[in-house]
Amino acid sequence: MITTRFAPSPTGYLHIGNLRTALFNHLITRKAGGRFILRLDDTDPERSKQDYVDAIMADLDWLGLHWDRVERQSQRLERYHAAADALRAAGRFYECFETPAELDLKRKKQLNMGRPPVYDRAALRLTDAERDALRAERQGYWRFKLDHARIEWDDGILGPQSIDAASVSDPVLIRGDGQVLYTLASVVDDMEMGITDVVRGADHVTNTATQIQIMQALGGTPPRFAHHSLLTGPQGEALSKRLGTLSLRDLRAQGIERMALLSLMARLGSSQPVTLAPDLDALAEGFALDQFGAAPTKFDAADLWPLTRAHLQRLAHTDVAERLRALGVPDAIAPAFWEVARENIDRLDDLADWWALCRDGAAPAIDPEDAAFVAEALALLPPPPYGPDSWKDWTTAVRAATGRKGKALFMPLRKALTGRAHGPDMAALMPLLQTVPAHKG
Repeated sequence: MITTRFAPSPTGYLHIGNLRTALFNHLITRKAGGRFILRLDDTDPERSKQDYVDAIMADLDWLGLHWDRVERQSQRLERYHAAADALRAAGRFYECFETPAELDLKRKKQLNMGRPPVYDRAALRLTDAERDALRAERQGYWRFKLDHARIEWDDGILGPQSIDAASVSDPVLIRGDGQVLYTLASVVDDMEMGITDVVRGADHVTNTATQIQIMQALGGTPPRFAHHSLLTGPQGEALSKRLGTLSLRDLRAQGIERMALLSLMARLGSSQPVTLAPDLDALAEGFALDQFGAAPTKFDAADLWPLTRAHLQRLAHTDVAERLRALGVPDAIAPAFWEVARENIDRLDDLADWWALCRDGAAPAIDPEDAAFVAEALALLPPPPYGPDSWKDWTTAVRAATGRKGKALFMPLRKALTGRAHGPDMAALMPLLQTVPAHKG
């Protein structure tokens, strides 16, 4: 059975980049009838917060990306230390003592000599006495000793990958303060949770190479890996600095609809056109990793609005009945109000303005040259309630009295009743008006 995981760190809110990873894993699982695990990478006790855990779950729940179970890495520390002991016993784990400043100096020297900044394994040349002396003055940290051979895998998006392990530093797996780092925790979890497929960003490619060796050193079989391209801004600029303004909770607060967001993110960067999907099952049915490319993918939040509008226009009155009831729209006219309003909103929050117009009327917008005409027209307007023929009957009477016709007739009357130059068909809107300028109070 296909088993995937989404492993966010609860150190902040989910953003659009996180969503891409979560969605890809969820869709391949949904399509195959597999298992989707939410795995919280919360081994950093200083930065991991329960508030962020709650927010992550709320965002995924809103999107419909439901998980089969939740795992917390903070509750599995003994498993990671057991794996570390196994690596030590196998001679693949060694203790190091360089300070960050010393490591930075080494990197600079290597770069100045035209060499790649790869850790020189100086710690392996220490004598027992030297190690004891260093332990007495500072905490040691632990690296995995890579086998200097080529690491190869067939990537589900990027195709065949081959990385020379000698060009990569031995990864640090446990810090000096004892904190287990993601690379080791992820390997142990993937093995013990039966993860078969891992989809994540292209910035993890080198990390994947080292994880493959760590997993093999622990006697495991690596999952299938696929690395999706990273998102950029609409002009190709780095998106990382803007991710704080592209959190899922902020997009939701702006009125973006979930299916608009999911439809865009499930197709962006693929060979398929972006179209609005009715639900997640439809998205999953047409989803395939091999349709995506390696090139950076441009994301423009403005593209979410046409999809949101299209989604709203597809909704039936029953889908928004509770929302309308909460606004105070009477049940008797709610279906008609929705039919009129849904073609004229960008977000559901816009319904409040249209209902305020129907309930309370609007301040007339009258151009100076139309003032006398509008006054004469309003004198011919009977009081509410109105029916389906009221707009036609009124405009016919005004035309007969004033001789105006076409846009010169209809636009000033629309602006007088609604305060707006654009909006729903007036014949459909007028029966919903509870009051009009000439008959307030």
